[in-house]
Amino acid sequence: MASALELRHYGHGDLPEIRQTLLDVHADAYADQMSDEEFRKKFPWFVDHWGGHPEFSCVIAYEGDEVVGFAYGAPGREGREWWREHLDPAPEKSRTFHFSELMVRERWRKTGASERLHRALMGAGWADLGALLVDVTHPRVQALYESWGYRKVGEDQPFPDSPVFAVMLVGLPLP
Repeated sequence: MASALELRHYGHGDLPEIRQTLLDVHADAYADQMSDEEFRKKFPWFVDHWGGHPEFSCVIAYEGDEVVGFAYGAPGREGREWWREHLDPAPEKSRTFHFSELMVRERWRKTGASERLHRALMGAGWADLGALLVDVTHPRVQALYESWGYRKVGEDQPFPDSPVFAVMLVGLPLP
């Protein structure tokens, strides 16, 4: 149950300590898809890319000694808000937290663990907006984020071998 979870916060300097944990949870969460999807095999690169950001933030949930899941991301850099092209006009506020990953191991799905991880990661409150991408072939995941206040503002395929993603924002009134 999500109420028994311990949430631990980590930053950029902690990546060497938590990297393997993130990779292990990813491998567990996508075990049935890893051989099929070349893009998913690039996850270690994404962990290193995001973890290399000086303001990288990660929350890992534990139940006892077991890792339940994690969420991570980093603040967007001024002038590099990739989501702006999907809004016309773009909002004046631009302090954006880019929410990169949220993974919960199967045993703890539908327990509230995802929402607790999301709230813990986004709870600092310094950002005006939160931005994330959701694979368009996962409408239930998109609906979950919508239940937390996110709105789809467009679609994007950031890499030639990546899925098409719904671009989602939270923190401003959207059409």
